[in-house]
Amino acid sequence: MANQNFSHHPTICYRPIQPSDLEVLERIHAEIFPIRYESEFFQSVVHERDIVSWAAVDRSRPNGHSDELIGFVTARIAMAKEAGIGDLLRYDPSKPDQTLVYILTLGVVETYRNLGIARSLIRQVIKYASSVPTCRAVYLHVISYNIPAIHLYKKMSFKCIRRLQGFYLINGQHYDSFLFVYYVNGGRSPCSPLELLLAVVSYVTSGLKSVAARIRKNEEKTAKWPKCKDTQSLISMQTKRNITTQCTGYECV
Repeated sequence: MANQNFSHHPTICYRPIQPSDLEVLERIHAEIFPIRYESEFFQSVVHERDIVSWAAVDRSRPNGHSDELIGFVTARIAMAKEAGIGDLLRYDPSKPDQTLVYILTLGVVETYRNLGIARSLIRQVIKYASSVPTCRAVYLHVISYNIPAIHLYKKMSFKCIRRLQGFYLINGQHYDSFLFVYYVNGGRSPCSPLELLLAVVSYVTSGLKSVAARIRKNEEKTAKWPKCKDTQSLISMQTKRNITTQCTGYECV
């Protein structure tokens, strides 16, 4: 539902974050997040130092504010083998260049919420990740009490993979985090419930076939190899003609 506080119809556009956005970016982070971010983080964002970012602006804003940030998303590329979620991602270990995109921060100023801006910013990240051939997933952490964000990621087909106990420490108190993953470029979880079920069925079927094959083999073997009762030795059918001379006085079957 659109925010009713607007006296005009907003024209939302998206662009990379620039050095001129530094002051506003720092202010919005301080207003939105309970976690304090260091100056080095913001410098890395505005100067694109290992971080990719997108800004949302309202081109219809008057008084020279048409290019001022009203929303943003920041992310960085991480090597899949070093991201710490390798057990949650199926990727080829023989290809060490495979990567992930980790969403660092996402925020929209209060008066522009419920307009789909956060959703559009996330789509920008997914589009970018999909354009990187080595990328297999987009992932992020959400604090456990941020219910709107959790609902948003689920609606956008992110998979809630794991709950991390005490992941965040805010003002001396620990909070849990949910790990969400969105797979791209053929990336997927190590084993989905359906794959697990199929694997179990395949394993059981294979076991039954193996047992049946052994039974048939034993039956054929018993028929092919008659046993001498007294000696308990097995005698080939091919030597059956010599049984009389070799087993004189013994009853062979």
